[in-house]
Amino acid sequence: MDTATADPTVTGYGSGRRPGGGRRFRTWCAALLFAGVSVVVGCRTADTDGITPVPQLLAFLPWLLVPTAAGLLFTLLARWWTGAVWGVVLLGLLAWFIEPYGKTGDPVGRPVAELRVLTANVEFGQATGALIDAVRREKPDVVFVQECDYGCDAALKRELTDSHPHRQAVEGGGSEGSVILSRFPLKATDGVPGTMGMPGAVADVGGHTIRLQLAHPMPPLPEQVRLWQRELDRLRDTAAAASADGPTVLAGDFNASQDHAAFRRILDTGLRDAARLDGADRTPTWPSRTTPAFGAQIDHVLVSEEFAAAGARFLTLPDTDHRALLVDLTLHRA
Repeated sequence: MDTATADPTVTGYGSGRRPGGGRRFRTWCAALLFAGVSVVVGCRTADTDGITPVPQLLAFLPWLLVPTAAGLLFTLLARWWTGAVWGVVLLGLLAWFIEPYGKTGDPVGRPVAELRVLTANVEFGQATGALIDAVRREKPDVVFVQECDYGCDAALKRELTDSHPHRQAVEGGGSEGSVILSRFPLKATDGVPGTMGMPGAVADVGGHTIRLQLAHPMPPLPEQVRLWQRELDRLRDTAAAASADGPTVLAGDFNASQDHAAFRRILDTGLRDAARLDGADRTPTWPSRTTPAFGAQIDHVLVSEEFAAAGARFLTLPDTDHRALLVDLTLHRA
């Protein structure tokens, strides 16, 4: 036998890999990455939250730029030009959707009242002490507290009644309890029915009536996506009715970002995201304990068109996986 013919270094026989195998592998890697991103982007384009795992992935939509960029690298290495076009289209759609959603604009009329609002999820009451310190330091006029268990509720009554004598609460253990604290007189409203407490109230701010509503729908866990959507729909209905009646503040842990269709429908009622009005619409609020820089903004202060917003700040509280949101609102009247 001719030794040159039998030499694997010459013929490629015995190398354990077919010619072009590496190229095919890179093509498959790119296709799999693009397919996964396409499902999520397709649901975003169709204005639907889809089914698990799409709602969970939509919360982190901006970070889908990472697998898309990796897929583009694979297409270049594989010289798969059709895939490169696919990847570029996905990048363009992601860039489009990352832009802030919802209305903006300056309110009409003269300023008549100012209101500092703080919303915080204290994670089963664990961050109650940190919240009390933040309230004393930042001096908000209205505080929306989620996951305020019985111990949290008692501590807030004991420590903050002097500064915030007015309250509206749904008492409960674990994540079910919620409280609105206020320096201004409050009149109770029906609130929004939900698995976790979502109290509502009407505040008298220097003679001006402002509707307050706390938001805390269920999170979109795999077995609870429909429940999450129903509770966000109830918040949308309440927001539409309240904002039609006058100045409204809807604040809390929405368990949803602007990339969720159910949350965008709340914005479509005419409410505006106060953080966006102050240029902080993509600042992550959860999960602040594990991956603070790579999270999603699911804690919001939404306001009707009568309000201007400024000074939005995100506060890191120990012992909770949410960052609190503090914002200064100015009420305008024509």
